[in-house]
Amino acid sequence: MKERFKLAGIEMKYFIPITIVLLVGMYLGKFPKGMLGAFPLMMVLGAILNYIGNKTPIIKDYLGGGPIVIIFVSAALVYFNVMPEGQIKLMKEFMTTQSFLDFYIAALVVGSILGMNRKLLIKAALGYLPVIIGGVAVAVLLTGIVGAVLNYGFVNSIFYIAIPIMGGGMGAGAVPLSQIFGQALNKQPTELLAVMVPAVALGNALAIVCAGLLDKLGQKYPKLTGNGKLLKVQDDSMIAHKNDASLTYEELGIGVIISTTFFIFGGIVTKFISIHAYAIMIIAVAIVKVFGLMDEYYESCCAKWFNFIMKNFTSALLVGIGVAYTSLESVIESFSPTYLILVGTTVVGAVIGTALVGKLVGFYMIEGSITAGLCMANMGGTGDVAVLSAAHRMELMPFAQISSRIGGAFMLLLTSLLINLLL
Repeated sequence: MKERFKLAGIEMKYFIPITIVLLVGMYLGKFPKGMLGAFPLMMVLGAILNYIGNKTPIIKDYLGGGPIVIIFVSAALVYFNVMPEGQIKLMKEFMTTQSFLDFYIAALVVGSILGMNRKLLIKAALGYLPVIIGGVAVAVLLTGIVGAVLNYGFVNSIFYIAIPIMGGGMGAGAVPLSQIFGQALNKQPTELLAVMVPAVALGNALAIVCAGLLDKLGQKYPKLTGNGKLLKVQDDSMIAHKNDASLTYEELGIGVIISTTFFIFGGIVTKFISIHAYAIMIIAVAIVKVFGLMDEYYESCCAKWFNFIMKNFTSALLVGIGVAYTSLESVIESFSPTYLILVGTTVVGAVIGTALVGKLVGFYMIEGSITAGLCMANMGGTGDVAVLSAAHRMELMPFAQISSRIGGAFMLLLTSLLINLLL
C-alpha cells in the first residue's frame, strides 16, 4: 500500500484544514501572544517551504535545499509585506526576547556533544581537530588577504565571510555567530546575519561542486585518495555507535533541564570572563563528556532531547531566522563580484589547508579535504549528505559529523577569542 503524502508527519486531510485555520487567524489578527501564537504558524510554514526546497532542482542539489528556501522565502514575506505586521512582531519577539533561538542552540550544543561516542570525541580532538584547524587557518587568512587586496577589508572578509562559511551552517553557525558579533560590536544581529546568510548559502553550493571535482581528481591521481578510507591506518574507535534505545517522555524532560542549565551556567561565567555564553557552554559540555563526569543515562537523555528538537523544530527555527534575522534588502545589497570571489577563496582555502595538514597526520588528501574541509564549509547535516553524495563517499559520514559538531563548536570558540584580539 502506497504511503499517503504528509507534511510535518500530518496527512493532507488534516494538514490543509490546520493551515487554513492558521492563515485565517493570522490575517484576522486573532493569534495569541508568545509561543502559542508563534509556534504553529512557524512549524506549518516551515514544513511547506522545506518540502518545496527539497524538491526544487538545482536548489536541492547545490544550494542546501529546504533550509535556504525557508529562510529566504520567510524573509521575502516580510520584505514584500505579505505577512501582517502583528505576526512579524510576534515571531521576532518569540525568537529574541522570549529566547527560542537560545533554547534551540542549548539543545543542539549539549545534546550533540554529549551524544557523541566518547572515544570519537577524544580521537577527534587529538587527531582530527588539527586538520580542521589547518583548513580554517588557511581559509581565514587567505580570504582576509584577498579581501584586503580587493578593498573589502581584511577583518571584514574574515568575520563576515570566512568564519560564517566555516562555522557549521545556519542554526549552529551563522545565527550564534551573529549573536556573538552583535554583542561585541554593539550591532543588531539582524544586520550582521544579512551579510552572513548569502555567504553560507554560496559556500555550501561551492562545497558540493568542489566535492565532485575532488572525486574526479582522485580518479585521475589514485595516490591521493583512499577511495572512501580517511586514515592510512584506520582505527575502529573512530566509528560512532548510534543509540537506538527506546524513548520515554521523562527522558525528554531531563534533557530540557540539563541543556538549559548548561546554557545558564555559560551566562553566569560571562559575568567574570569576557567570552560569549555559547563558548562557555561548549567548553563546559566538552569537559563533562571527555572526563566522564555524567552518567551515560543522562547523556542519552540530552541526545534524545536534541534529536527531538532538531526533528520537530528546525524548520520552525529557520522561519524565525528568515523573519527576525534576515533583511532581504541587505542581502541583495551585499552581492557583488568581490563577495563571490571571497566566498570561493574561503572554500578553496579550506580544501588546501586540510589537504596539507591531513597529509602530515596520515590522512589521504582527498578524503581529508572532503571531510575536514568541505564538510566544515557546507551547511551542517544537509550539507554533509550533499557533499558526500557528490564525492561518492557516504561512508565518511562519521567524520563529516565531527566537522559539523566539533568543528562548528570550535568556530564559535575561535570567534569569541579572535573578536577580542582583532576588534
